Amino acid sequence: MKRTITTTLLALIALAGTAQTEPGIPPLVYEQENTGAHFAWPSMPTVSELPVLHELPDALQGVNSFADWARRRSEIAAQIQHYGIGQKPVISMEQVKARMDGDTLIVDVTANGQTLTLRSEILYPSQGQPPYAVMIGTSGISLPKQLFENRPVATMVFHEAQVNDYSQWRPHHERGEHPFDRLYPDLKDNGAYSEWAWGLSRLIDGLQQLGPEATKIDTRHIGVTGCSYAGKMALFCGAFDERVALTIAQEPGGGGAAAWRVSHTLTEVESLERTDYHWFKESMRENFSGDSVYRLPYDHHELCAMVCPRALLLLGNPDYKWLADEAMQPSAKAASEVWHRFGIADRMDCSIVGGHGHCQLPESQFSIVESFIDRFLLGKAKSQ
Repeated sequence: MKRTITTTLLALIALAGTAQTEPGIPPLVYEQENTGAHFAWPSMPTVSELPVLHELPDALQGVNSFADWARRRSEIAAQIQHYGIGQKPVISMEQVKARMDGDTLIVDVTANGQTLTLRSEILYPSQGQPPYAVMIGTSGISLPKQLFENRPVATMVFHEAQVNDYSQWRPHHERGEHPFDRLYPDLKDNGAYSEWAWGLSRLIDGLQQLGPEATKIDTRHIGVTGCSYAGKMALFCGAFDERVALTIAQEPGGGGAAAWRVSHTLTEVESLERTDYHWFKESMRENFSGDSVYRLPYDHHELCAMVCPRALLLLGNPDYKWLADEAMQPSAKAASEVWHRFGIADRMDCSIVGGHGHCQLPESQFSIVESFIDRFLLGKAKSQ
């Protein structure tokens, strides 16, 4: 029997009162990977110096206006990298060389005397005119094909194994042995999610460098999506690259949109102790297991909030308890308060619907996904 926990956050947020906003509407997307790159990393206390926080940390701490958000977002990004996933290295465009081979984008990235090559075929739509919006699937696109068949949206896949080939289902290298590690041997303690986010950003570098004349892609309308572990990947990729206009994280589970603090209070779910540590820094488990999770200076509502002011859609499935949707729901609500604060609450939503298989979007969720694609990839006005 289909069960719906929440079909929308917008009604819940409306109950919180009128948004305090400032003149002007925050942009839908940026041309830079990280608009807060000029901010210095904040000091990072040792674990014993961190305060115990039982409630979710305040994502809007010190934010009095939208102008403050870039700094706050930069602080959150620094904490997530330092304590959770490892550093996402900065690359200049001079280190990137892109070319097209037919419909395949090829990007060579050089760092520390080593070169890593990324390849991804672009599948162009049969309608509309270039340049096209594009949806990039992390390890594939599990959203139903019919959502794209009648829309002028190109698709492509980020083949994450080209950066870090860890897999739960096939032979793989270990930490420190991945293609990424040839370029950055000092970052061998990284988790896969920082390295995968770095890799997807390099594909976007290639699209930007070549431009629409070569790629037929409109880099102001890039989406990223994935499901399950790739739903986490899509969320990290969208959070850490402000050139992504739309992030759709489908059934991302614990370590994705679910708050670690809330997962800690639940049983039989993916919690900080019960996740795959190829994805995260081993030190996160060592430092924040058990009740030490309350010393974690951030939580994953802030990972979600990093997407703001761009568009974010979270999709859940309560039939699979392991996915920790009971922890994603309060995390999503806390994150949505950031969009609400800036008067753009309709750019973020969370839909949790049961009665279907894992990564098999039910027809009851088609409309919300289509709405986000139409509005944030195709620039259509919101339907009334």
